[in-house]
Amino acid sequence: MNTKLTHVRVNVKNFDEALQWYMTILGLQVAGTWPPEKPNYAHFEADGGATFAIMEDENYPSHGRFNFNVANVEELWDEIKDKVSVVEELFSTPWGSKKFTIRDLDGNELGFVQEAK
Repeated sequence: MNTKLTHVRVNVKNFDEALQWYMTILGLQVAGTWPPEKPNYAHFEADGGATFAIMEDENYPSHGRFNFNVANVEELWDEIKDKVSVVEELFSTPWGSKKFTIRDLDGNELGFVQEAK
């Protein structure tokens, strides 16, 4: 079976707090929310790859790690390392990429990777 991942969602405890965290700390831009009258779901702008979303749900955190490719991982690391819960500090992998991993407010693991040049 061939697959193409198009959408990933993590569960959060408090939608409003999580939304502010993702926008303020990570600089993500909201592309849409649902339902219109009182949103508990938001997805963010994506530059290719899967759409990333959050949703208020009692089953949080989501289990797993969600990796994002970024153009300059060192710059992002310097910008947010003192504002987040760090799982893995910035390091170089044996494959030539660089990465770090953090937790969001609800314990969801988010990795940020700069691929080898």
